[in-house]
Amino acid sequence: MNRLDLLKYDLVSIVIYISLVSFGIINIYSSSFNGSYVNLFDVSSIVGKQMIFFFLSLVLLIFILFTRNKFFDNSASIVYFLSIILLIGLFVFGVERGGAKSWYALGPISFQPSELSKFGTALFLSKFLSIIQTDLKKKRDIVIVLIIILVPLILTTIQPDPGSALIFLAFIFPVIREGLNINYFYFGLYIISTLLITLKFNFLICLTILTIIFFTYLIYLRNNKIKVSLLKFIFSFFILISTSLSTNYLFENVLEQRHRDRINLVLGKEVDKSGIGYNISQSKIAISNGRFFGTGFLEGTQTKGHFVPRQHTDFIFSTIGEEWGFIGSLTTIILFSFLIIRIITRANKQPNHFRRIYTYCFASLVFFHFFLNVGMSIGLLPSIGIPLPFVSYGGSSLLIFSLMFFVYINFDFSRLKES
Repeated sequence: MNRLDLLKYDLVSIVIYISLVSFGIINIYSSSFNGSYVNLFDVSSIVGKQMIFFFLSLVLLIFILFTRNKFFDNSASIVYFLSIILLIGLFVFGVERGGAKSWYALGPISFQPSELSKFGTALFLSKFLSIIQTDLKKKRDIVIVLIIILVPLILTTIQPDPGSALIFLAFIFPVIREGLNINYFYFGLYIISTLLITLKFNFLICLTILTIIFFTYLIYLRNNKIKVSLLKFIFSFFILISTSLSTNYLFENVLEQRHRDRINLVLGKEVDKSGIGYNISQSKIAISNGRFFGTGFLEGTQTKGHFVPRQHTDFIFSTIGEEWGFIGSLTTIILFSFLIIRIITRANKQPNHFRRIYTYCFASLVFFHFFLNVGMSIGLLPSIGIPLPFVSYGGSSLLIFSLMFFVYINFDFSRLKES
């Protein structure tokens, strides 16, 4: 590889990646600091383990950069179905942590297969959508796309790990970008709105709102002389009503009490700062402590006192907010925003169908994780156990997100080399 080839790599994205991982290690060190300084390479410590995961990620980088693109296309179905088998195997061989049977454990080594399934789904979905015969105007192809996304989503939900399952909804955006009728997305939003209204209030209020919307829309169509299938419209209305009727049953029988409590807290049906709402409450206190410039490295009172549970994983953003202040938080948000926008921009220039869709999938996954994690840390969303990509502690998360990132780098390099 000569110097000109090296310059064809997306060096800006690589610098952002290294910056986020490095900043993550700094904040993991701080959030796990117990008063005595620890060597960064002490494998018995949390920060030492994260360093190992980072070095393993760099080994992945070397392997992937010298791997032909066709390998990922050809192995897409293998990776996807392997991840599905691993998800099914959890019900027999999985280890329960935090109320969810979502981990394999072999001595000190643990692995969360739902992370691998994100990569597998991104590859397999990209492969299917890139087939020339695939047409998202055909119901058959839409059903296949839904199956590809829903199988890992459902298997992850019943572990139960609804937080990780929620991430699979990120794949809807690449599918829409590739030609799925936007009305399906709107209908999905209507279903989610129906669920939330029913949970917040009750079925009768939801029915009243839906009926008003139904007749208002009919009047709008009639006044504007827009023709639409009345049968489809009534069927859609029936689906929404059925969703509302089944909401409470699903809420009480599918979700665990801890998940129900978190949702009720966000919907304002419960006020609890010492029980289930403790994590978010302490996270918000930590972020507010940071003010503009932050308290300084290892100087956060909430962080030093370990008042925020899981601060090195799901609530790492609260460490950033407290010790680095508004400046640190804003810098983190800007880095993620710039990375996501850059990935999407370069995806738009990708002539290869498979590589383009994969890149959209990766950008969507990063955005979903970033949005949910930050929203959770500042109290806008319930605590659902979503790590911040590249920053939060966790071998499975860092390795898989690094893997997906390096595959994107490989694809983008190939685009420039072939042009």
